[in-house]
Amino acid sequence: MTCCFVNSSIYYIFILHFDNTCIVCNTPFVFQLTLYLGKRDYVDHVDSVDPVEGVLKIDPADLGDRKVWIQLACAFRYGREDLDVIGLSFRKDIWIQHIQLYPDAGHKPTLTEMHDTLLKKAGEQGHPFTFNIPTNLPCSVTLQPGPDDKGKACGVDFEVKAYLAQSADDPDEKIDKKDTCRLVIRKIQFAPDNTGSGQKAELCKSFMMSDKPVFLEASLDKEIYYHGDPIPVTVKIKNETTKVVKKIKVTVDQTTDVVLYSADKYTKSVLCEEFGETVEGNATFEKTLPITPLLANNKEKRGLSLDGRLKDEDTNLASTTIIRGGMDKEMLGILVSYKIKVNLMVSGGGDVTVELPLTLMHPKPKVLNDVQTLFASVWHHK
Repeated sequence: MTCCFVNSSIYYIFILHFDNTCIVCNTPFVFQLTLYLGKRDYVDHVDSVDPVEGVLKIDPADLGDRKVWIQLACAFRYGREDLDVIGLSFRKDIWIQHIQLYPDAGHKPTLTEMHDTLLKKAGEQGHPFTFNIPTNLPCSVTLQPGPDDKGKACGVDFEVKAYLAQSADDPDEKIDKKDTCRLVIRKIQFAPDNTGSGQKAELCKSFMMSDKPVFLEASLDKEIYYHGDPIPVTVKIKNETTKVVKKIKVTVDQTTDVVLYSADKYTKSVLCEEFGETVEGNATFEKTLPITPLLANNKEKRGLSLDGRLKDEDTNLASTTIIRGGMDKEMLGILVSYKIKVNLMVSGGGDVTVELPLTLMHPKPKVLNDVQTLFASVWHHK
């Protein structure tokens, strides 16, 4: 049984799920824990990360001698969730922090405008909290499940959880699901304001039975491209042989490097396009070929890295991992990179290929979203 409280300026709705049956009702319930957050996306600004500011509404009735805790955890899931029940755990905590909110243990965050907004919604029983996310933690990444996969997807996620327990993390203490409420959040990065020039690669290749080469140059006009935008690849060819360049193939490969638990690295193609451009012997060619790698064209590829996905929300191909100097790669969990390959198919066998590194990211929004109150609740019917 799960409970979701939907809030708008006009109405309040409780949506309850009993054995896969959805019931919309306004039955009065008394909430024991209600978790409020102002947003779901927290931006990594390279030298700092947006703090996670929230409020937990606590009804102290029926708590007994149990304490109320709030935690933020960054974890890496690398196996099926349903196997956890047979004693195998495929989840590793990368970083975790606990705060005792009740009884009061001295956590007194500096109140912000976000706290004030949430406290007005929570009322007198609201307890503010703040988590500061370290800059060396990974961004949220989801590995795309296959069509038949069930349970939580593998990848790196962040979760805020409130719960009732005697101690913060006693492995021998069993915590009932009805005494827990949680919200998944995302740590994201935006493209920096100042970017460099585009990459260029070139190759001069000779063929058997030919004393002259084929020269290929491919270049990009800027360093960073945004998800969903066309990427213009400029191709220059100088064919000094008598062979014919029959067509040009452009591919974009995503490489996922799982550095947390093994040296597992794998590459998947997210775009492959062929252009029917021919270059006769002793001729030159120059043209800009537009390509756009999209998740929409790769929905069936299991294990593809995506930007962290929130429940029932769509996402996109994972952004390129930006590594700062001195960072521990193992702490990043999953590293994502891209490369563009330009391949010339030459008559008589043989080809000419160059590779360009590609950086895919989101643009920094002009104005970040206003406060969006999100909350999860633990409730008891009286």
